[in-house]
Amino acid sequence: MGPVPRTLELFYDVLSPYSWLAFEVLCRYKNIWNISLQLQPTLIGGILRESGNQPPAMLPHKAVYLRSDLRLLSQHHQVPIHFPKDFFSVILKKGSLTAMRFLTAVKMEHPELLEKVSRELWMRVWSRAAEKAGMSMEQAQELLEWVSTPQVKNQLKETTEAACKYGAFGLPVTVAHLQDETHMLFGSDRLELLAHLLGEKWMGPVPPAVNAKL
Repeated sequence: MGPVPRTLELFYDVLSPYSWLAFEVLCRYKNIWNISLQLQPTLIGGILRESGNQPPAMLPHKAVYLRSDLRLLSQHHQVPIHFPKDFFSVILKKGSLTAMRFLTAVKMEHPELLEKVSRELWMRVWSRAAEKAGMSMEQAQELLEWVSTPQVKNQLKETTEAACKYGAFGLPVTVAHLQDETHMLFGSDRLELLAHLLGEKWMGPVPPAVNAKL
């Protein structure tokens, strides 16, 4: 019997393209490293309010850099990120509350679909129309009806509060539980450091023998 897998929690929101990068890389490594990856749908708006932080796109110089940075990172990570044409309407006005409640409902009722459905929502926001992620129309309708229930609202609130307690001020946040220590790492560019903490081999954002095509 081998060593017990280390638990990694990934707190993410589909409005965050950097969360998508971290999500895809960790999903590629989950069967390479000795880890148990726990996906945690989180509300980035709640984290920003709690921490007093601002979305990068609200700051002019950061907004310009963001486009260039994501274009290069998209190529490097092989994740098809494209800015929405109606960026301010989609990202800044509509927000992600309904989407993240939906993913919370998926996690509560159909956890085996959470990875695929999360990817589909990122595709819809940041790339192209996606497939149905193996979910029937009946399942989707049932979950949509459950989005406004107290159970789902409370679970999303609790997950967001948990991220804040770890010290989150934005997303993505990866929390590594290692023996008696807990490490909170912010951003999609700390995964090489995560490999160091885990004692695992870092082979870049697209490890060999992994089909990264989305």
